[in-house]
Amino acid sequence: MALSSARKAAVATAAVAALVGVSFAASASEAAPGQAVHPATAPASAVTKHSASAHRKVPTTVTQLIGNGRVDGHRWSVALEFHRTFPKGYTPPKLPDGTAPQGTSLLCQRMYIGGIRIDHQGGPWADCQPVNGTHDPRAAGEMGLWGLHDKGLSGSRLMVSNPETNVAYGTLTLSDGTHVKATTATLPGTTYRAWAAPIPNGHTITAVDQYDTHHNRLTHDTNWR
Repeated sequence: MALSSARKAAVATAAVAALVGVSFAASASEAAPGQAVHPATAPASAVTKHSASAHRKVPTTVTQLIGNGRVDGHRWSVALEFHRTFPKGYTPPKLPDGTAPQGTSLLCQRMYIGGIRIDHQGGPWADCQPVNGTHDPRAAGEMGLWGLHDKGLSGSRLMVSNPETNVAYGTLTLSDGTHVKATTATLPGTTYRAWAAPIPNGHTITAVDQYDTHHNRLTHDTNWR
């Protein structure tokens, strides 16, 4: 379940109808008020699955851990998963106008809190969206707030951004003055990228800021809670 930008809300509406959803993710550490902001956990190396062959081929599925950690005593993690072709058992969802999203590949955002995958009720592809190959610009520029309860409005939550290429990291300012920083990670061999940060239960978001590699602020958003 998630509360996201207007565009994600539209896609999510179609996804629920077909029990298929869309989503996306990075890791972060909290800093107590007045302390320096801690950097996000360094993204882990990509894990690839190769098709069986006597010769090495381009992997059919690539997975990148965006980040993980603990929030409210529970482990959380976010990873991007790219399928070069639609995996067996996946059927593109129908949009409100009856058409299907365009795409030949599948991009998934796997998000877990306490060992439970967010949006698992929608089936194995509920956090995936069709894309055109490894460089589809439609997958960039979105941000969402995700959780297991109340459409991401309560309980332990994750803020996930799929930023443009010039965004190096994001920072959350929480209502108690805590700052949470998350570094952008890219799925190898693609232009798909994300950062994610945890929000503890009972906390609200004052601001979400994104920066480039020179620490210039690129975006400032105060419409989250």
